[in-house]
Amino acid sequence: MIRSFKGVRPTIPASCYVDDSAQIIGDVVLAEHASIWMNAVLRGDVHEIRIGSNSNVQDNSVLHGMKQQFGVYIGDYVTVGHSVTLHGCIVEDRCLIGMGSIILNGARIGAGSIVAAGTLIPEKTVVEPGSLWMGSPGKFRRKLAAGEDETILRYARNYLGYKEQYLKER
Repeated sequence: MIRSFKGVRPTIPASCYVDDSAQIIGDVVLAEHASIWMNAVLRGDVHEIRIGSNSNVQDNSVLHGMKQQFGVYIGDYVTVGHSVTLHGCIVEDRCLIGMGSIILNGARIGAGSIVAAGTLIPEKTVVEPGSLWMGSPGKFRRKLAAGEDETILRYARNYLGYKEQYLKER
């Protein structure tokens, strides 16, 4: 379902895939080639949500802001895994957010980082670029090794391929 809220309608380019079961409401803008998968909720009713080009938000994820304080901003080539909650946070370019992770208000995930599956990133946490964070609460584990940035991009590219297949079936 795609619907307006308080007269603001989501912006979704034709190059994007949004599954029919996803809910995109209000002040949400998708950049070219973004994809939003089954049962994801992007609720732009209290603050804006911006999804960068070639990024994907996978099944059952929830994105929501904090009224008059924090929107949700996702950069380019970001993979948001299944059942992730992003609340009022920033995820910079080329990040992998693992399944079941929770990232809270005011947190910033630096470019080229991995947040491991099931990780809780507390409010206002700053994840330095090129980092691996794990745990609940999340903690810095190490800088990413050479080649791990390619792994992040592989996930994003996989979803670009899936997006094209699903668009062909429409």
